[in-house]
Amino acid sequence: MEGVGTSLQLQCMAPIPNRWVMMNNNNNNSSTTSPNMLMSQRRRRRSQRSSSYSVVKCSGIGGGIGDLIGGDLVKLDLGRWVSDVEEHKALAIYSPHEGGYEGRYLNRLIYQGYYFLDLSARGLGDPETTLINIHPVCPAHVGKQPIARWYFPPEVDYRLSLLPPNAKGLVVWIIEAKVLSKSELQFLALLPTLRPNVRVIAECGNWRKFMWKPLKEVAAITGNQDAA
Repeated sequence: MEGVGTSLQLQCMAPIPNRWVMMNNNNNNSSTTSPNMLMSQRRRRRSQRSSSYSVVKCSGIGGGIGDLIGGDLVKLDLGRWVSDVEEHKALAIYSPHEGGYEGRYLNRLIYQGYYFLDLSARGLGDPETTLINIHPVCPAHVGKQPIARWYFPPEVDYRLSLLPPNAKGLVVWIIEAKVLSKSELQFLALLPTLRPNVRVIAECGNWRKFMWKPLKEVAAITGNQDAA
């Protein structure tokens, strides 16, 4: 019994750890705080750390009105864009890699009364056959059905027949046109001469800002070929 009583006395005399005791350095007195006060102190320290960080600004880029308002909202060349579409009728465009800028120019043509035919160059096939001729399409048979061949009307002529009377024309917008060969680009550049109500916009690559040039220059069409 004596050993048991001694062990109990030692346990009672042992210091009990208190997680909510904070030492005060000013008067060397201990005071207890609640968990809410500790949490508020931690938040205060975090806010002080976050406020100490400075904002890093990239120098040498822009500095104009586009940085204040937004580069995608300031498009002072939209008027020249519409006039070039009317003059050249087939344009090759180069948009930034992040994308989104070409939508501003597309919407401006919609405001002018144009309707759009969006096509991807990777699944286009032969542009001349697909756009202005009746072309066959073989559906996937998955190895269980007989190989069939369906015939579709010309994409451009079919869309022209569906245009309302007040439409200004049809814009054939070719996505990923950089995979097309030079002969295919030449046909797209000459398509407005075959269909006067058609305009062609081909995405031929990327650049740091949105820019465009006549598709005939990209396809290297000379004056003699144009006259022919």
